Amino acid sequence: MMYSIVIPAAGQGKRMRAGKNKQFIVLNQIPLIAYTLKVFEEDEWCKQIILVANESEVDAMQAIVDTHQISKVSKITVGGEERQQSVYEGVKQLTGPDEIVLVHDGARPFIRKASIHRLVQAAKDAGSAVVAVPMKDTVKRVVNGTIEETINRSSLWSVQTPQAFWRDALLAGHKKAEEQDFKATDDASIMEWIGAKVVVVEGDYSNLKITTPEDLLMAEAIIRKRSLEHDSSRTRI
Repeated sequence: MMYSIVIPAAGQGKRMRAGKNKQFIVLNQIPLIAYTLKVFEEDEWCKQIILVANESEVDAMQAIVDTHQISKVSKITVGGEERQQSVYEGVKQLTGPDEIVLVHDGARPFIRKASIHRLVQAAKDAGSAVVAVPMKDTVKRVVNGTIEETINRSSLWSVQTPQAFWRDALLAGHKKAEEQDFKATDDASIMEWIGAKVVVVEGDYSNLKITTPEDLLMAEAIIRKRSLEHDSSRTRI
C-alpha cells in the first residue's frame, strides 16, 4: 500500500551541542538526514517525501537531496517555530485523494522497512498507528527529587516514529489543535485528544532518535553492524 511521508528536520537540536542543526552531522561521511531519507527512497511503498526545514537551511537540504539522489522528495517546505507547526505545514503540502501519511523524525535514521509496512497496514485498518517498543527500565514518579511511586511498566510503551494516519483526519486534528492552542509532544497525542483510536505496532530498539552526543556512539555502532550484515548477505548470495 502506498503512502506519503512528512519528515520534520527543522529543529536545532540544542541537546546535541553541535553548534548546528544535528541533521547535518556527518556519520561515516554521510549527513544524518541523508540516512533517514534513503530509507524511504528505497521503500517501494513510499510515493513521496515532504521535507520540512528551517528557512535558512532549505538550500543546504536541497544540496543533500541532490547529492544523494533522493528522487522522492517532492518538496522542501519551511517549518514553524515548533515541531507541531512544522508537521502541520508539511501535511498541508499534500493534495489529492485521502491517503495514509507517515510522520517521521529526521533524526531517526534506522527504522526498518518491515516496521514501516506493518505500521502502514495498521493505520489503514485502524485509522492511526504508531511504532513503539515496550519499556525496559523501571519507571518511577519523582517529585522534588523524591520517589513517590513505582509505576507498573507492563502496560508502558516508548513511542517512536514513524506515526501513520489518514491524511484528512490528521489535517483536521492539527487544525483544531492550532485553533484551540493545544500543544502536543507528538502527532498521536493530537489524534488521541480529538478522540481517535491509535494502535501500537511493535518496532525495535535500534530505531534510535539521535538527540545527544552519546547517541552518536550508538548510531555509529548500528551503522557498523548493519554494514556487516549487508556484506554477509552479499557473500551468501
